[in-house]
Parts: sequence; structure tokens; C-alpha cells
Amino acid sequence: MEQALEIAGTLIGLLYLWLEYRASIYLWIAGIVMPAVYIFVYYEAGLYADFGINIYYLGAAVYGWVMWRYGAFLRRTILRRKSCAPQRGEDKRTKGQKTELPITHIPKHYLSPLAAVFVVAFVGIARILIEFTDSNVPWLDSFTTALSIIGMWMLARKYVEQWWVWIAVDAVSAGLYIYKELHFTAALYALYTIIAIFGYFKWKRMMEQAD
Repeated sequence: MEQALEIAGTLIGLLYLWLEYRASIYLWIAGIVMPAVYIFVYYEAGLYADFGINIYYLGAAVYGWVMWRYGAFLRRTILRRKSCAPQRGEDKRTKGQKTELPITHIPKHYLSPLAAVFVVAFVGIARILIEFTDSNVPWLDSFTTALSIIGMWMLARKYVEQWWVWIAVDAVSAGLYIYKELHFTAALYALYTIIAIFGYFKWKRMMEQAD
């Protein structure tokens, strides 16, 4: 049963990765199904931090869908209210272009808070795993989990640098899953690592073309 769920999660993960590479909003549908499957896989494997992060992924997928679908509209509305200035000229964009969130660089003022969140989550999750679970890889498990929290938020905000985070997460995770004998999942994350590199350049080109 566990292996069947792992295979199903792997196939859904491949679909998720393809949709993410194309910056398709439908990645968030796969982003709801995939963690629901992996909740059971990781719990049985004793990867408790990964088990917990997949509960977070479910909520993040809903947030990501809303941000990608309506983020540009919400951002524009907030800025308009702050400035109280009327728009000039005719807006020739389609309805979807007006509401969907564009790919952008992460603002520099977010870097320090995100680094702080990572450190707190990394140390906090590791201590919880050491004190309250039988995990034999608490620090590696905590590292990928804490970094994934940052990566999911960046993905939901459609920042191109989110790929840098996933390259690190996927490379470490591939080694961790080999150690845990989750071979299908390890292969998936090894593929993630390679495609994440291409994904960064793909998103960068899309961002430049939209400017």
C-alpha cells in the first residue's frame, strides 16, 4: 500500500513539476492532491517533519491559487487606494492579464525576514523532532522542511528566485529519500533538481518577455 501511494505521489509530482515549469495556475490543483497522498507516505517512513509540511502544503496550495488568479488585481487595488490617483490611458490587457499575478523578482526587503523565518523554523523543527519523535535524520529533515516553507511562499507570490530554493531542497531531499529507501520519491526529487535549474531560466525568459 505504501509503495502504491509513493508511485501515485510520484506521478502526480511529475504533473505538478510540468505545470510549475510552464507557470500554469493548474499546478495548484496537483498541489492539493500530491500532499494529501504524501501525508501517509511520510508518516509511515518516519519523516515527521515532511509529514507536517505536507499539511502546510495543502493550505499553501489554496493561498497560491488565490494569489496567482487574483494577485495582480488585489495589488493594483491596494496601490490605487494608497495613491488615490486615477489611471491614465487605455488598458489593453485581457481580463486574465489584469487579474493574474506576474512573475517578478523578490523584493530585497523580504530577504532578511525570510532568512529569520528559515533559521527559526530550522532550529525549532529539529528540536521538536529530536525531543518528541524517533527520527534518525532530524537536522536534514528539518532543513528541507524549513526551506520548503520559504519556497512555497515564494512560489505563491510568483517570485522567479523560488527556483533557487527548490534546487537546494530537491538535491538534499533526493539523498535523504535514498537513505530512507523511498526510491521512487528519490528519483522524482533527483529529476526535480535538474528541471528546477531549467525552470529558473524558463521563468526568467517569461518574465523578461512580459516586460
